[in-house]
Parts: sequence; structure tokens; C-alpha cells
Amino acid sequence: MKDVVVVIGAGSIGQAIARRVSAGKHVLLADLRQENADLAATVLSDAGFDVSTGVVDISSRASVRALADAATRIGSVTAVIHAAGVSPSQASPATILKVDLYGTAVVLEEFGKVISAGGSGVVIASMSGHRLPALTTDQDKALATTPVDELLDLPMLAAERIVDPLAAYQISKRGNALRVKAEAARWGERGARINTISPGIVITPLAKDELNGPRGEGYRRMIALSPAGRAGTPDEIANLAAVLMGPDGAFITGSDFLIDGGVTASFWYGELAPRTPDPSA
Repeated sequence: MKDVVVVIGAGSIGQAIARRVSAGKHVLLADLRQENADLAATVLSDAGFDVSTGVVDISSRASVRALADAATRIGSVTAVIHAAGVSPSQASPATILKVDLYGTAVVLEEFGKVISAGGSGVVIASMSGHRLPALTTDQDKALATTPVDELLDLPMLAAERIVDPLAAYQISKRGNALRVKAEAARWGERGARINTISPGIVITPLAKDELNGPRGEGYRRMIALSPAGRAGTPDEIANLAAVLMGPDGAFITGSDFLIDGGVTASFWYGELAPRTPDPSA
């Protein structure tokens, strides 16, 4: 029986991680658009990987379940790389919550039913989740443990409260990390591990949309004023993912790893920190 690596989202980060953890395994590469999956599959196949493709809409439980079923027909699911999502410049608040928050919860639940003993997964979240102010204990628990199909009905996610795409994105990514922490207990019952990676500005097509969008100036400022002084690369995210998914990460599960060149550090404590008005001015 083949070991199967499921990659959800055929973008640069998903591909980079797959290249590091899929040698000798079968890669099932799924994307919302078949043409994206086919293009990525060609690149991986030309590099010597055994690849098949599928179409998945992570906002649909039936679609995610069908992908999980397809993976188990191929072999034993030993790795899940969830790198699909939409950004604030690409979608409305409602769509962001449906895809990035609900969709991720569905992926965790459905693949948590089929992940093999010794298997591992990573969810690609975002540093945006770390820029959101602290939530209450009850809010954290609600995002982490509310039954998936009731998640979008939480009062804190009501349309009149989440009116900005960036706010929807931030709470979705915070929710991803919280959900992974809760799901790690369930995955552990199967002898598997799951963690979150929260990248900063990494040069991908999605990031280029943001850099060229209405928030582009702010993104360029974040890069310039971060300790690293540059954007990241998909390979740097993949290096971290390979540790988390491999034997060196065997004691790591339910954790979130911020990898952003220090943007978040600067946002809370450095040059990017919001300025407090001077009451004497």
C-alpha cells in the first residue's frame, strides 16, 4: 500500500512543502481549479514525484470528504498539507470566513478520520492571526471547539460585527491555530500529529495580489520595518514544515509557529506599533 501525501492548495507554499516530505510517496494534489492542480502536478512529476490530482472546494464538506475518500483509495494517508485559502484582497468577509475558517475546520475533521498512525499534518495560517488583540477565554474555546457545522453561526462572527475583509482574515487565522490545538487531541487518538504554521509576507501569487492591492503600501512598510527587512520565500516555510512533519518534530503537536521575519514583533513592540496619541498634544 502506498503512503499518500495530500496537498490541499496547489500554490507555491504547498508545492514547496510537498517537495520536502514526499520522496518515495504518492502526492495527491488538490485545488479548487483543476488547471492549477495540473500545472503544479507537472512541475512535481518532472522533478520525479509520483503525483495525481483532484478538485476540492474546502468550503464544502462533501467535497473535502470525497477528497479524503480518494486519498484512502490510493493508500495510507501519512501526511496532510493544507495550504488553501483566500486573502483580504481576494474575497468578501463572508467568503473568507467560509473558506479560511470553516473550510479549515472541515479539513481537520475529515482528514482527522483517515490520517494514519505516525502521520502528521500542517495547516498554513498567517501572521495576521497574531495581530488580532487577545480574545476572551470563551471566544477562544468557541473558535476551537464549536461543532464545525455550527461554527459560522457564532455571534462573534455575525455579518454586522465582521464587516472588513482583513478582520475576517485575522479572526479566521486565529481560529485556525486554536482549532489545530483542539484537533491535536483527536488526531493524537490515531497516533498522528497536527500543527499550524503562521507565515508572514512570503512572495507567492497571493502575496503579490496583496502587494498590488489596496493594502500594498502597508505591506511594503511592514517588510521595510521588520527586523529581517525582507519578505520570505516558500522554501523557508517548507524548511520549517519538514521539521514539524518529520521525525525531528515527533514531540510537537497542537502548536502554532510564527515565521514572519519579525513583523509581528515590530507590530507589537517596534517601529510598526500603533502610535498612542499624546494626551498633552
